[in-house]
Amino acid sequence: MSETGSTVRLEVARQDPDGAARRDVFDVPFDDRTSVLDALQWVKDNADPTLTFRWSCKMAVCGSCGVMVNGRPVLGCETFVRGYRTSGLVVEPLAHAEVLRDLVVDTDTFLGKLAAVKPWLVPDGATRLPLAGPAGEALALGADPGPGAHDPAPDPGDDALRARGPASGSVQAPGELAAFRDFAQCIDCMLCYAACPQLEPAPDFLGPAVVATARRWDEDSRDGGELDRADVLDTENGAWPCIQVGACTQVCPKGVDPARALRDAQRVATETWDARQAPR
Repeated sequence: MSETGSTVRLEVARQDPDGAARRDVFDVPFDDRTSVLDALQWVKDNADPTLTFRWSCKMAVCGSCGVMVNGRPVLGCETFVRGYRTSGLVVEPLAHAEVLRDLVVDTDTFLGKLAAVKPWLVPDGATRLPLAGPAGEALALGADPGPGAHDPAPDPGDDALRARGPASGSVQAPGELAAFRDFAQCIDCMLCYAACPQLEPAPDFLGPAVVATARRWDEDSRDGGELDRADVLDTENGAWPCIQVGACTQVCPKGVDPARALRDAQRVATETWDARQAPR
């Protein structure tokens, strides 16, 4: 924080769970290294300890500090106050999400949509993925599988599911990894949802991050869940509400291209429909 007396005007949206929304204004000291998250923390430490907001890693990895700054969704930890020294900052909760308190929004709706596309590795022909050892025996989460657990395993038969998908193992060639690597960078920060104009008229739209995650697994050569996800993506509220404005891609802090994922999902759905209609 600044020791030279420089301050910036910070206007923060406030809302109690059972109260009316309001705006509070603070003059916050800053220097060239002060982030929006730092400014909010200064307010909490020095002006109003009731100010409520989320954060965790401060490294643009956890995705929890997303807010609207002057109408644009950003991560508070990587957005610097110095860029707003003249205009000042208006910090609001992410758009298109229910506000729980101040800058904290509900994430349950988003997580429910995410779960609908099975964002995990689905073995070929399976509908669920238990943690399993080489003989199909269940493993406790975090347990040491022991020596040889990652060696190619014999087929355990129809009564057990292997942890490996259609490919023979978990190792992939660079080209196979490249097919989904960009989509795998998503940190579920919900900035793309705040930017998407379609969440207003279609609140049940799966949304950019969910479809990008679905495509991440569909493009994984080890995964066998593409048809299951297609049943969710090729629906009224699946990939089709997207009209390719591209705002989701523009605000993504990790360089993911959700607009491309949505376009790919629509293309795959169209090709699948055309194939089913073709005469045999």
